[in-house]
Amino acid sequence: MITLFITASKYIQLLLIVLYTYCNFRYLSIPDQEDADPLCDWQLRIILLVHFLMNCIIYLKTEEMSTVWFYLMQLAFFLLYTFGAQRIYRNINRLLLNNTVFFLTYGLIILERLDPTKAFKQFVIIVGSAILTLVIPYLIDKIWDLVRWRSVFAVFGLLLQGIVLLIGATSYGAKMSISIGGFTFQASEIVKITFVLAMAGMLSRATEFRDIVKTSVVAALHVLVLVACKDLGSALIFCIAYLVMLFIATNRAFYLMLGTAAMGGASVFSYYAFSHVRKRVFAWLNPWSDMADRGYQITQSLFAIGTGGFAGLGLYQGMPKRIPIVEKDFIISAISEEMGAVTAICIILVCLGCFMQMMVIATYMEDNFYKLVSVGLAIEYIVQSFLTIGGAIKFIPSTGVTLPFVSYGGSSLVSAFIVFAIIQALYIIQGNEDEA
Repeated sequence: MITLFITASKYIQLLLIVLYTYCNFRYLSIPDQEDADPLCDWQLRIILLVHFLMNCIIYLKTEEMSTVWFYLMQLAFFLLYTFGAQRIYRNINRLLLNNTVFFLTYGLIILERLDPTKAFKQFVIIVGSAILTLVIPYLIDKIWDLVRWRSVFAVFGLLLQGIVLLIGATSYGAKMSISIGGFTFQASEIVKITFVLAMAGMLSRATEFRDIVKTSVVAALHVLVLVACKDLGSALIFCIAYLVMLFIATNRAFYLMLGTAAMGGASVFSYYAFSHVRKRVFAWLNPWSDMADRGYQITQSLFAIGTGGFAGLGLYQGMPKRIPIVEKDFIISAISEEMGAVTAICIILVCLGCFMQMMVIATYMEDNFYKLVSVGLAIEYIVQSFLTIGGAIKFIPSTGVTLPFVSYGGSSLVSAFIVFAIIQALYIIQGNEDEA
């Protein structure tokens, strides 16, 4: 009977996530959010049902009462966060709100399967981040004038990156994190937000060519420090975000082409300058020739995805722990193995849906600064998602970045909450202005 329930739940989950993904894109085709509210209600019901079914499987497999209490804690948080946010902000974007809970649900499910201790730590950070970032839309709307702080954001970002370069801890060939008061965090996750705010502020106030040059120099300094830290994944995210923002601000394709050519040259330089880059490129090009060493991580990821097939093996039926750092860079491989390629594809499509919604919000914004902020954060979000997933499926070399809201990691989680809170703030501001 238990086996029948577990098998049935696996296929019900697949049906539900496909339905959720359909609702996601159906929402984007509805111009008035009030007309889309019933769709959002169904999305939330789907999330909660998937959450219940997967946690039932976790309990049946572990037979530990602690999993039930953990499920109830998660359920209480999801309900309080969802309805609390809607209560506080009447004009909140419900699609982004639902998608946040959607990603958190799948992240916690797979993390609890991989390592219950890490899942609980992740949950604690989720609750803290959610509470703290709930005030961001109010602060941006009523108190903060972010564009006036553009120079502060730029200086802060460069100083923080400089500290990482000087005293940061090295992990997998790159300096990425620093420890303060016993807490370790990845500085680039915070700087990528201040970077967008600084660049948006400077570009929105640029009236002459020399202003563009000054802004580009500041952007280049951010990227060069990241390169010096050997954090090339973050450097690539910063580069692409700035180039798109520059194109939107100036409407000159020449800048975009020039920047793309520069990135191509920088990629070649990085290959010859950094040994860990050559190792990752080798693992990408021909992982099968050195499966025991350089190609081990990517081959195990591909084995996991292939073994899972479209429907997945089911929770606790696979061996995702064979993949090094599976809870971070390769979380999508673990999901694909045990919950199916269909689930992984739907998660990718929901990421794309979030990006599309962010870009739609950018088109709503009348203030050029807010428009550039929305575009910059949207580009960073989708590029980071692409780099994570692309590395796991051998589409591109692994870059070491995480999947927002899904992968394990406090810095990534806090950063994702802040990004979505800022986007929500812009949506709320424009909604309030439309009603005025």
